[in-house]
Amino acid sequence: MVVNGRPLKRMKRRVTADLYDFFTFPSAETVTDARTAAAITSGPFRTNVRDFISKYALPPPPSLLFPHLMVWQVLFRAGDLTDSLDSVVYLDIIEEDVARSRSVYCDQCRVVGWSDHPVCRTRYHFIIKADGSPLGGYPKPCICCGELLHLSDSRCKSCNHVMTQDVAEEWIYQQLEDSVNTHHLLHAVVHANGFGHLLRVNGKEGGSKVLSGCDMMDFWDRLCKMLRVRKITVMDVSKKYGLEYRLLHAVMKGYPWYGNWGYEFCVGSFGVTYDIYADAVKTLSNLPLSTFIHSEQGCLQNTVVFYKSLSEKQEQHDLVNIRDLFVFLMNLIQNAHKSSPMTTYCVAWDWSGAVPDTTFTHRSSDVGRVQEAMVKVLLAVTGSKWVSWRTLRGAVCRLGTPQLLDYCLRGLAGKTVSGGLVVVARIDPSSGATEYRLEPRSNAPSGITTCNGSRALNLNCPSVENLLWDLRYLYECILRSRTTYSSHGQHPMNYVLVAAAAAQKLLDCKTFMKDYDKDKLFSGYSGIQSGITLFCQVELADQDEVANFTPSITEIINLQSDATVSDLKIEASRTFQDVYLMFHRFQAEELLDYSGVDDSTQVKLIFAVGSSDQVVRIRGRCIGKIGPVRYRMERGDENWIVDCRCGAKDDDGERMMACDICSVWQHTRCSGIADSESVPSRFICCRCSSSDQTT
Repeated sequence: MVVNGRPLKRMKRRVTADLYDFFTFPSAETVTDARTAAAITSGPFRTNVRDFISKYALPPPPSLLFPHLMVWQVLFRAGDLTDSLDSVVYLDIIEEDVARSRSVYCDQCRVVGWSDHPVCRTRYHFIIKADGSPLGGYPKPCICCGELLHLSDSRCKSCNHVMTQDVAEEWIYQQLEDSVNTHHLLHAVVHANGFGHLLRVNGKEGGSKVLSGCDMMDFWDRLCKMLRVRKITVMDVSKKYGLEYRLLHAVMKGYPWYGNWGYEFCVGSFGVTYDIYADAVKTLSNLPLSTFIHSEQGCLQNTVVFYKSLSEKQEQHDLVNIRDLFVFLMNLIQNAHKSSPMTTYCVAWDWSGAVPDTTFTHRSSDVGRVQEAMVKVLLAVTGSKWVSWRTLRGAVCRLGTPQLLDYCLRGLAGKTVSGGLVVVARIDPSSGATEYRLEPRSNAPSGITTCNGSRALNLNCPSVENLLWDLRYLYECILRSRTTYSSHGQHPMNYVLVAAAAAQKLLDCKTFMKDYDKDKLFSGYSGIQSGITLFCQVELADQDEVANFTPSITEIINLQSDATVSDLKIEASRTFQDVYLMFHRFQAEELLDYSGVDDSTQVKLIFAVGSSDQVVRIRGRCIGKIGPVRYRMERGDENWIVDCRCGAKDDDGERMMACDICSVWQHTRCSGIADSESVPSRFICCRCSSSDQTT
């Protein structure tokens, strides 16, 4: 099959049955050749990825041939769909020569605790684009006239401008920048040593027509197992309904969404450790709902009581703690999505019918006064613009307490206004924020029946809009509350503070990791039961520039059962030369723990056959001039020091600033500088400030 830079025009009529199924690949059915399967899955990642490309990938088209970027492509079909372009999934694999790359160092390695890893020779990017097109078929704008061109076009048809290879290469690099391409359905990068990062996962909410986020994760996990990656990290910044999903999912399940595929706590920001993270999950999930039920914050109280009564009506288990509440609410939202399509608008709840035994704590005169002011704000808005709840709340903030304003906003939708207007509200699908505006009664969504400014509610089947409203309200009041309130008898103020502190701890944990070594995926690594698998660690001898440098990472080496110590040294030399830039002339000389062993000695007499967790330390030297010192570690050649009051000792990806006296880096947040504030031009840390005062 010939592939060029243009889209496949005949793909609609192309038979896709011969393509591998995206939902099952790789599986026993797809990898039918036993020798091929054994060859790909028996070795470490550095060899498996090359075998995978050789077996399954299409060769790069001439338009994608660059000196240090090789673009490969693997085609899949999305299940049984065969009649449209949407049924074809393009997986682009970009092989990047790091020595000639624009970015030698890996920012992700620096912030996940791998800053001391040596720089690898090669990085592999795995990309599935959001629009479903291959990398080579994606249009790029002409730098002169802006006309969209395909990557294979050497000249613009509109202005006749010549498209140089540098321009095409620049476009390819833009596809590798995760900060620019936030709409890739899948973007991952794996270093030649098998350590990698899952940079982006998007499903239908991110633009896919047929693939969900779970489909993407299932595929990625199967591919990682097939290629024998070692460790993969992910920076969880996912949102659902406009809310931080790593917080919401941790409250409901005890782990992040990525934990469904084995991703666990890796490293926390602001000094948060695993024990702190686990304790925050336990504390927040088990907060009793009874505290909030007996509070004087009427709107929150009524919401909690309503869902407790609704759970009892549906004969489900009693809602006892925060976990129960959010799990029940999320299940209602999922069921509501399945039963009816989501609409744009939402209206107010009629709490008098929902909770007959509860009385509001706000006087009706105060509510009417505030809502009347809110309506005046909406009347002043020109055109059909939507007004966010935050803007509307701020416009009338002097008319009552925050609790009163929240209560009035909650009951504003559906309120009738003179002139035949009615207040309608919606949930912005992009931000999750609630917005309001006035519309003629005739244009209001069908099904709205106003009665004293509210709509009667079907207690057995709340609408999606109302459920999303309440989800956001409970999230803001319980998980992200920044206000306190008191009550008679119990003291929910303490619980609110506890909940807010625990929630912040969970939000400070973004980095999670799956350890494929831990899953014992490397048992029988050599593919031969009698083979020997070793984890090899090297030390450099008599190298002035890096005499005290010892790589903390180990490399996997496979040997035949009759291999000798000499074979081990040769294979170790070849492996480190192939994987790391600074070891391109490395030669192994001796086994540190077996220095007296002759080179002709068989390895099986030293190490057990069939085991896969044995470590051998080898000392060697780089013949001639050692590789550039700048390739020594992923952190680069900078000698920065982190010592923050929160306990952080390394870069965790959060905003920092250095003291102008001692040059030690600290978090801006820990120094009392909000994220919205700019970094001061001069900063002196507390330690240096104290020492100056004492002297």
